[in-house]
Amino acid sequence: MNKLNFTTAGQPICTEGAGYERAFEILEELKLDGMELEFVHGVRMSPPNQKLVKELSKTKDMVLTAHGPYYINLNSKEEDKIEASKKRIIDTAKMAESLGAYSITYHAAFYMGMDKEEVYKKIEKSMAEITETLQKEDIKIWVRPETTGKATQWGDVDEIVKLSKTFEQVLPCVDFSHLHARTNGEYNTYDEFAKVFERIGNEIGQYALENFHAHIAGIEYGEKGEKKHLLLEESDMNYKDLMKAFKAFNVKGVVVCESPIMEKDAVLLKTYYESL
Repeated sequence: MNKLNFTTAGQPICTEGAGYERAFEILEELKLDGMELEFVHGVRMSPPNQKLVKELSKTKDMVLTAHGPYYINLNSKEEDKIEASKKRIIDTAKMAESLGAYSITYHAAFYMGMDKEEVYKKIEKSMAEITETLQKEDIKIWVRPETTGKATQWGDVDEIVKLSKTFEQVLPCVDFSHLHARTNGEYNTYDEFAKVFERIGNEIGQYALENFHAHIAGIEYGEKGEKKHLLLEESDMNYKDLMKAFKAFNVKGVVVCESPIMEKDAVLLKTYYESL
């Protein structure tokens, strides 16, 4: 990636169901850089829309990423659910790559009351199988487990970094709002953001900062973590210091805004970032 791109999580809210053509027009009007395709309820897109999205993103020079289905749990107690979860990740990767997307992300698992080390080993085994399948089929796209917003969900910084060091095709998707919510208010200062970038750069490699994938939104949280997304200005999310850290570390890649009116906050983030 040659710069930091600011995108929306799905079609802008103001598209109001008008479809992808209008959605890309709005992104262009707002000077945003692309869109995360939300396959959260299943990896489905009609062939005409696939053709349209691929063409529009290419002609408008916009970046695409994709979010896999919500019902993924690589630590399910039922083997068939683990198999289904692996398939959903592979299907997301295949669909996204066919559309010319750069990266996919997903929530990998729940701890289900199990020992963290034991859960890690199960996820590592599944990731080995997923990346092997993608390599065999020559699917070249970044596959990214996301940092999650509740302590019951697998996906703290340690786990995501460790998995990314193990597999060539795997890199983190850092959801900074999730980190903030998961820790009930930490990860909200320049120094804390900088430590995340330092760690990723030092432990995984500089290429991980040059091919970044982040999620940002305002967020409401409590002792158990994430409650719901908010607009940035209605939350305590310190997005200004976060943008300063992105700038200081010369991070390149994609920042996906997941606020309730994501295009509004994506513009806010991009405008502030470019003012630095």
